[in-house]
Amino acid sequence: MNTLDFGKRGEEAAKSYLLERGFTIRDTNWRWGHKELDIVAQKNSTLHVIEVKTRRANFLVEPQASVDRRKQQHTIAAANAYVQRFNLTYDVQFDIITVVISGENSEVEYVPEAFYPLTR
Repeated sequence: MNTLDFGKRGEEAAKSYLLERGFTIRDTNWRWGHKELDIVAQKNSTLHVIEVKTRRANFLVEPQASVDRRKQQHTIAAANAYVQRFNLTYDVQFDIITVVISGENSEVEYVPEAFYPLTR
């Protein structure tokens, strides 16, 4: 399985996880310039911007650790553009879903409110 297919498999597992828990998927792989939002979902009056990290079972570093401050800043900027583009007034929450794939099995972990925009 190539890297692109592997990532898509993780995103599909993440979407299924969210749908089973009452989220509505608004967009996947939404692009703003060179920045991308993996999943934009909604539940009640909250817009969830979700970064999906997929790894094989023998990973050395926790997948969520790869969402460094730079990645967070890019995600926050793209989320701001998304909210403005669609003229949304929802609360926005930044979450991470990690998907660990071992053979045919996928283990999904949801990390709500994984990071916050910095206030200046």
